Amino acid sequence: MQLTLVILAAGMGSRYGGLKQTEPFGPSGETLMDYSLYDGIRAGFNRVVFVIRKDFFPEFKAAIEPKLAGKMAVDYAFQEITELPAGYAVPIGRKKPWGTAHALLTARGKVNGPMLVLNADDYYGPEAYRLGAEFLCAPPHSGVPEWALVGYTLRDTLSPHGHVSRGICQVDVSGYLSSIKEHQKIIEAGNCIVSEFPGGNQTLTGNEAVSMNCWAFHPDVFPDLEEAFKEFLKQKDTDGRTECFLPAAIGATITQGKARVKVLRTAGKWFGVTYQEERPLVQDSIREMVMRGEYPEKLW
Repeated sequence: MQLTLVILAAGMGSRYGGLKQTEPFGPSGETLMDYSLYDGIRAGFNRVVFVIRKDFFPEFKAAIEPKLAGKMAVDYAFQEITELPAGYAVPIGRKKPWGTAHALLTARGKVNGPMLVLNADDYYGPEAYRLGAEFLCAPPHSGVPEWALVGYTLRDTLSPHGHVSRGICQVDVSGYLSSIKEHQKIIEAGNCIVSEFPGGNQTLTGNEAVSMNCWAFHPDVFPDLEEAFKEFLKQKDTDGRTECFLPAAIGATITQGKARVKVLRTAGKWFGVTYQEERPLVQDSIREMVMRGEYPEKLW
């Protein structure tokens, strides 16, 4: 079976202050994406589609393809703000990409089999790829489409340097996602974890399952994703910065009873880089894993 990684790498890194996709973090100059590819190959993924912007395609291609020669088939999809469904136009002044749901939609013509979708600038740990591969290789279920989400524990995904955005999951007794809500300003304040909203704050326990955008999909996700994106576009774009997030799009599909999503809970390590101040912590984490023998000092 062909298993595809779809790596969303078109983000602008506005809070980080640069392109995290090509930033070296490992002891031999590895990016976080390099560890995703390495773990994906170990779990049986044999193809990758990178969703990127056209403006850095030559640089990206030159950096990636020599590493993967003979290891994975490589393809690209380009996320451009002008790529919209028929009848829709880019609002005047819009420059920011449309978000992760739109990013995945741009890969629609590149994927015709099972896929694991993830961010380029996050470290997910080997277990995420193993769980995703096992789910995607299992016999298909009858009835509505069934997809999966690798769920992490909220407290393990926070940053000491500022707010983070997380999709908080409600999981039913059978382990399926019943709803998911995007919280865009979560911060650890003293002994509390708080989600800040304009109308008031919500206190969280820290044990909640959260989406870190690691999804196992089949191609039947694309029609529902397009419908969710169209609904998003019907809303008024007031500041040119609103985004259509995958958690919101998939959550709407679940609410409408069009699909089921299995939550694959993992205690595996996750980390990412939202702020420059997190760079040393990420480097230290990778160095410790190399010292424990979990990764070679030089991946490729």
